[in-house]
Amino acid sequence: MGLEREKLDSSTIMDRDEYHRSIEPILSGKQALYAGTAGARDPEEINSHLQVVFEDVIAEPSSSHSCDSVWLWSHAGFELVKFLFYRLLTTVLAVPMAFLLGVVFALLSLLHIWLLTPAVRAVLVLLPSLRIVWRHFTDSFVSPFFTSVGRILSSVRVSALED
Repeated sequence: MGLEREKLDSSTIMDRDEYHRSIEPILSGKQALYAGTAGARDPEEINSHLQVVFEDVIAEPSSSHSCDSVWLWSHAGFELVKFLFYRLLTTVLAVPMAFLLGVVFALLSLLHIWLLTPAVRAVLVLLPSLRIVWRHFTDSFVSPFFTSVGRILSSVRVSALED
């Protein structure tokens, strides 16, 4: 039981076929995981309102049409710019935004789990006791006060005189 100063070297020797056989189950599992989401990245249709096409943005009435080539090139330019800028912006901003949104939802979960739910439970536990105190307060002070005011004002007679 002392200080060991020996180094233990270990190595694994695998040929290419054995390596590929060992990694294939991992890769096939990941491919199966993402196989159903290749075409549907919004299966719940959360952002169905964002399906914008050229005709939704630019529409020429039948009384005024531009040249067919202008319409065609405008359509192609719109779709190309929309596609390229979306790809560029998502490439630059998607990972930081996902990180920030992860932090935001983690904080919301933390606040909800560790602050709001216990506070609501504490209030629900205290409510029956507060109800008893409130009932005694209203029976002792508020109800007699308004009963007295009602009796005083019940003797007041209001009549309207016509001139």
